[in-house]
Amino acid sequence: MTIFFFSATGNSLAVAKQFGGNLISIPQVINDSKTQYKDDVIGLVFPIYSTAPPKMVSGFLNKITLEADYTFAIGTYGNMDGACMYNVQKLAQKRGYRFDYANSLLMLDNYLPVFEIEAEIQKMPKKRVEEKTAKIAADIKNRIKLQAKASILMRALASILKVFTSALEGAKGYIVNSGCTKCGTCEKVCPAKNIEVKGKVHFGGHCEACLACVHLCPKNAIHLKNEKSGKRWRNPDVSLSELIKANNRLK
Repeated sequence: MTIFFFSATGNSLAVAKQFGGNLISIPQVINDSKTQYKDDVIGLVFPIYSTAPPKMVSGFLNKITLEADYTFAIGTYGNMDGACMYNVQKLAQKRGYRFDYANSLLMLDNYLPVFEIEAEIQKMPKKRVEEKTAKIAADIKNRIKLQAKASILMRALASILKVFTSALEGAKGYIVNSGCTKCGTCEKVCPAKNIEVKGKVHFGGHCEACLACVHLCPKNAIHLKNEKSGKRWRNPDVSLSELIKANNRLK
C-alpha cells in the first residue's frame, strides 16, 4: 500500500499512519518528474481548507495517474467539508482514473482566524475521531467502495470560496514578535518553501495558508493579525520531527 499525504499540523499524517503502508509526503514529490504510480492499494490523505484541498494537493492530482486494484481518498476537516471529496473525484477522473472510496473525517479545526483552539479541544470527545478513523481503516481494509456526493448548493459554495481564498493568497499577514530565536523551524515546516530565515523571518508570496509555521513555532513567536487564539495545535500523535521530515524542502 502506498499513501500520499499532505499535513501541516499533523491531523492528516496521524490518520495516514493508522492505515499503514508506505507513506509519501506530497511536498517531497510535488516537483518530481514521475507522474505514474502503481501499487495494489494507493491512498491520498489531506486536510480540507475552505471546502477544498490545499493548492499543492490539487496540483499533485492534476499531474499524476494512479494504477491500483483499490484507491481511496480521505479529507480531514474541522468545520465543513462541502463538496471537496466530490471535486477530488472529478480531478481524478480528468486524469483517467477514479477513487474507489472517497470519505471525509471530522477533526479539530485549527484555522486561527476563525476558531479558538481551547474551545475546539473541548469539542473533540463529541467528534469521536478515533472511532471514526477506525471505521474508515476497516472500510479500506475490506475494500469497501464509496463515492462522495455533493448537492448543487455545496458545489456552488465551493466555487464561491475558491474565488474568495484566491484573493487572499500570498503572505497571510504574519507577525513575528521578539520571542523569535531564528531557529528556522518555520522554514523547515513550510511545505511551500515560502519562508526564509536570514537575519529575520521573510515570507514569500506563495503561501499554502496551512499555518504550519504559526502552530509549530517552538516559541509561539509567529502570529496572525486576525487570529482568534494564542494557543497552538499539533496533533499529539505526530512529532515535530515527523512534520519537518514531511515538509522540509530545503534539504
